[in-house]
Amino acid sequence: MSGRIPQYFIDELVSRADIVELIGSRIPLKKHGKEFKACCPFHGEKTPSFTVVPDKGFYHCFGCGAHGTALGFLMEHDHLSFVEAVEEVASRVGLDVPHEDNGAPRTAAPSDALFATLEKAADLYRQELHGAERGKDYFKARGLSGDTAARFNLGYAPEAWDFVLRHLGGSEGERQRLLQVGLTIERDKRPGFNGHPGYYDRFRDRVMFPIRDARGRTIGFGGRVLDKGEPKYLNSPETELFHKGKELYGLYEARQASRTLSRIMIVEGYMDVVRLHQAGVTYAVATLGTATTPEHLTRVFRVCQEVVFCFDGDRAGKAAAWRALENSLSFVRDGRQIRFLFLPDGHDPDSLVGAEGREAFENRIQNALPLSEYFLRHLREQVDMTTRDGRARFKELARPLIERIPEGAFREQLQQDIDRNALLDTGLRAIPRAVSDSRASPYAKSGGRGSVVRQAIRTLVHYPQIALKAASPDGLAGIDRPGIPLLMELLSELQENPCANTASLLERWRGRPDFDPLFKLASSEYPVDEAGAARELNDALAQLFPERGDQRLEELLRKQSREGLSNSERAELQGFLTRPQSQGEAGRGQAGHRT
Repeated sequence: MSGRIPQYFIDELVSRADIVELIGSRIPLKKHGKEFKACCPFHGEKTPSFTVVPDKGFYHCFGCGAHGTALGFLMEHDHLSFVEAVEEVASRVGLDVPHEDNGAPRTAAPSDALFATLEKAADLYRQELHGAERGKDYFKARGLSGDTAARFNLGYAPEAWDFVLRHLGGSEGERQRLLQVGLTIERDKRPGFNGHPGYYDRFRDRVMFPIRDARGRTIGFGGRVLDKGEPKYLNSPETELFHKGKELYGLYEARQASRTLSRIMIVEGYMDVVRLHQAGVTYAVATLGTATTPEHLTRVFRVCQEVVFCFDGDRAGKAAAWRALENSLSFVRDGRQIRFLFLPDGHDPDSLVGAEGREAFENRIQNALPLSEYFLRHLREQVDMTTRDGRARFKELARPLIERIPEGAFREQLQQDIDRNALLDTGLRAIPRAVSDSRASPYAKSGGRGSVVRQAIRTLVHYPQIALKAASPDGLAGIDRPGIPLLMELLSELQENPCANTASLLERWRGRPDFDPLFKLASSEYPVDEAGAARELNDALAQLFPERGDQRLEELLRKQSREGLSNSERAELQGFLTRPQSQGEAGRGQAGHRT
């Protein structure tokens, strides 16, 4: 599309970037052999586990799992977009960023004007609060200080149908932008409305909470009604810039309060977040009128390794907590903590921290229920555990939930707890995760059928240039092994568009499902030189290519016994049966050259 940065330029940029110099300009690095080490900037630690590998062009933290290239570091540490990160690195190495736009001059992105409109609106609401006793009285009654209001850029939308329109909608273009970002609503176009469209303000007589993205840019608003009225809270609609299922209110402010967050607490309301931050609980964030989504959790676990969900203790709060648990199961990893805090009746976080203060509130957090305990308690409440049928039902309720949890020590321990609670000595300690198709993970370190594929993928990740001397991936088509589609994709991509190093390869996979697993392979120790890696790749392919022949032979024999073969299929079968050399020799011959 117009303005797209070409892949060849990203490859060159990543290969030329001095990742040590770039990261070293932001955190202190210490040389350690061929690598550099530091305390990780993405989680709190005293012993350095953050490693920069200059010859491969990437970094990896063995503590929290953070990893990336020079571009990824800028996106995570400086909160830049991908394009902004590219432009930053390009300026460092003295390159101009090309765009696939047929030489047309670059123009400002359409979103720039939308961000500017939202920022102007936030300033307008904030200024209005200064002179609006109605808005100030509300915040004072809720115990907020002027400093807190300023930190969160709180404001007030007066009771007028055209407040924003009068100040920011002087032209039709400006009125269209106000509509695009959800600050206005289009009037009915039917006759009776003068036969032409008009607009009116979405937010009226509400205190305003600007919602900011990771870079601090306003992307939407939440408005709280002052008197009785519906809805009590009104959010901006979904827009080009604002997606409720991805954003967390207060995350920007939490990251500003601490660069090394160790915990994030997810609550339900704007005032809860603001009041908690004022009390010193500066790691509170809120969902925006939605349940906690996988996108929310992905964002949270990029920042820290502990999440506490905080809910009211009523029926609605417990229902919301269980939905949060269900969405959290696939994010469980050894080393991560997910806990649940239920508040006393009649209290929300805002009122409770005001009543008892920060220390007492944080003591409650320390005693929050771990995910495993809440998991077991909730399921026990659904059945009669005093009967055999009830205990069997308990295990059946747990089974599909357990299968969502990645394999590891946590899953094994939870399965043991389930068996113990059910009083059924099954002898099972975990439910094996089924491999459903050929895209199942090829990254397991244990031996077995997947290990040869993993070996081939690993060599390509560490030495992508060796793909040029490998056989065509066509010979792998139809092999039924985990990871074969990825191996074929890697070989095809690298043979058609070679790249110089590991970092360039990883950047090509940014945004794809296999991005993180490839990074794990890249960060694993691989003490083999390029020549040795090429030999390993050819050896792996030599083992894999004959399998296609074996599988094809089985297919032909089955078809012959069922329905007979065509003339061409009989000839193909005869060729398999009369071939003078062994399958292994044939495979090695094929793997030795490009076809």
